[in-house]
Amino acid sequence: MAIAAEEIERLIRDGFPTAQVTITDLAGDGNHFAAEVIAEEFRGLNRVQQQRAVYASLKGKMDGAHGELHALALTTKAPE
Repeated sequence: MAIAAEEIERLIRDGFPTAQVTITDLAGDGNHFAAEVIAEEFRGLNRVQQQRAVYASLKGKMDGAHGELHALALTTKAPE
């Protein structure tokens, strides 16, 4: 089951309302995406903590074999 890029962006923005979010469909199949998330909330967090926060915002969409989102390559950082 595929998920729309807009849905991924909405979920991330729900968790990080002021973030700059860019979603790219890597394979054109609705299952493999890249996301760049730049958010003030990441300041002081290491990369693993930042990425865990983004995954948490996806509310289970990547969980297990039946998740709607198969792969998400994440780039996260605080604004410069």
